[in-house]
Amino acid sequence: MHTIILDSETDFNGWRQAARRLALNEVKPQEVTWTVRNAEPELFAATEADHLPDVPEGTFNVPAKFVELAKAAILHRNSERFARLYRLLWRLRNHHDLLNVATDPDVAEINAMARAVHRDEHKMYAFVRFREVGRVNTHFVAWFEPEHHIVELAAPFFAKRFADMPWSILTPDVCAHWDGHAISITPGVAKSEAPGEDRLEETWRSYYAAIFNPARLKVKAMQTEMPQKYWRNLPEASLIKPLIASAERTAVAMIANEATEPHKPQKRLDEPMARKQAQDARAHDTIAALRDEAADCRACPLWQDATQTVFGEGPQGATLMLVGEQPGDKEDLAGHPFVGPAGQMLDRALEDAGIDRASVYITNAVKHFKFVQRGKVRLHQKPNTAEIRACRQWYARELAAIKPELVVALGATAAHSVLGKITPINKNRGHLIDHDGTKVLVTVHPSYLLRLPDEKAKALEYQRFIDDLKIAADQLRNAVRAA
Repeated sequence: MHTIILDSETDFNGWRQAARRLALNEVKPQEVTWTVRNAEPELFAATEADHLPDVPEGTFNVPAKFVELAKAAILHRNSERFARLYRLLWRLRNHHDLLNVATDPDVAEINAMARAVHRDEHKMYAFVRFREVGRVNTHFVAWFEPEHHIVELAAPFFAKRFADMPWSILTPDVCAHWDGHAISITPGVAKSEAPGEDRLEETWRSYYAAIFNPARLKVKAMQTEMPQKYWRNLPEASLIKPLIASAERTAVAMIANEATEPHKPQKRLDEPMARKQAQDARAHDTIAALRDEAADCRACPLWQDATQTVFGEGPQGATLMLVGEQPGDKEDLAGHPFVGPAGQMLDRALEDAGIDRASVYITNAVKHFKFVQRGKVRLHQKPNTAEIRACRQWYARELAAIKPELVVALGATAAHSVLGKITPINKNRGHLIDHDGTKVLVTVHPSYLLRLPDEKAKALEYQRFIDDLKIAADQLRNAVRAA
């Protein structure tokens, strides 16, 4: 029997090295006991992990997906996770496609662990509330009780999100600290060491009460997204039950007040002015501020599996705005739009049409990568109407901030977002469309050209794409002359 003692509950590298050595020495899963230093039973307290022979010659490969899966699952609080992961690794040596068998008990269990860890990670993003400590050398401190060992995983998010303020996140397991330069991890503490209310507490409660909409309240959905166990650490917690209790009568009162309001014939004339005022307010947004805000967007479920929000890029005063469908695999990893194969096709086409990409603002209708996993490959999936609508707020605010002379919608998804309705491409390409005071040109997405199997057809369609972009180039030249 072999006993492996890892340095910590999150010691992935230690587990990985030990698992590799065990597997290459043909040590079966049932012959291994896994434990954590300082947590091992008294029987093993005085001994180190068994010294296995040097790794023999030879190697074995496992899918890259397993490594990512193991990095997440090893953060689960299940004490058997190290052993379960090694058992799955042992089986993968002879069954390389095992991870694609969703019904396999080992695969299903490890996937469930990884999902639980990622859910807990996102709950931490949503429910950490910092309190101000000190008025001179101000420090911000939060208390959080994670279900799993996610603090080190989540800490970089907070370092990026709150880069300009020193903070600490205290938990019973470990504590994360940011000094403006680096993250440090220290042992966990008791809740008694967490700060009490601060001077901003009442402001937060006032804000929460102001944005609470009783007419849209769905208690079960709310409790699913914000379980009651998190309430005790939220400043707004004291308001939740009273607001829920009063929601029904408040909604009824709102409806009654609306129904008794007399009809005003001029209301229809006021609506364009209201829209204009809203647009004027949004026009003060900067692209940098919008990008920071969109980084935390949770308007649709796509953020859960994507690596990051991929926002638009380009000069704030660009006269041309290109709107694509959504980031692809390369864009999701890089965090920049149109950097993959479709982006290279677009770069070539812009150059052939006489348009400098550096002068163009480029974005997507949907800001998160939607895909389905097939082995090692993430296959693109087309966004649905609900996802397009959820993300349209970002396009509208980008449009208001950029104020381009012309918007080019690349593909059906982009046209749907830009024009607000399903728009056939072939019926609408080749000419300018006036939409709410903005000139719009509809054409195909560059990825369409990549998918054409016939070289002759690809050449013809590429030329049509160039012709569409030349319409945009001519329009911009005419706008410059008119100015």
